Amino acid sequence: MLTEDSEGFVPDLYNDAAGYCSIAFGHLIKRARCDGSEPAEFEDGMSRARGTELLVRDMLIAQAEVQMEVTAKLSDGEYAALCDFVYNVGGANFRRSTLRKVVNHYQLERVPGQFRRWVLAGGRRSSALRTRRNNEIALFFEGLSLPRALPPAGEDLSVIDVRIGEQ
Repeated sequence: MLTEDSEGFVPDLYNDAAGYCSIAFGHLIKRARCDGSEPAEFEDGMSRARGTELLVRDMLIAQAEVQMEVTAKLSDGEYAALCDFVYNVGGANFRRSTLRKVVNHYQLERVPGQFRRWVLAGGRRSSALRTRRNNEIALFFEGLSLPRALPPAGEDLSVIDVRIGEQ
């Protein structure tokens, strides 16, 4: 599963690339650094099995977001790629994104460029996010030809921080 592989399992509290306190497979504890004020249930870490339960629960939230916000008919690969994206950047950021608009208008030639914008974490370029976005693109276009056309003139391809989202 792309999300499980991209997030990796960390049994103890950690600050993710964006500086948010997380645990397990990127389960968000709070939108701030870990500082000892986290819920007691996470103090001693967690098992992989419990981490997987959180991953499934969090993915259900991401799936619901994609189902609510995407009006275009999606293939399994397109749906899975967007769910991974939402899991990573959050539903609010997805709702405001040009990527969502492009998908809803089924402008496939614009999709890769829009995915590739989301590579900053805490103001810094992240090679892990770049790899993840490329994996999402590959999954989105699974079984299809990747668009070769250039994005339209004037297309905003500026990079976006996953903490802030598209402004």
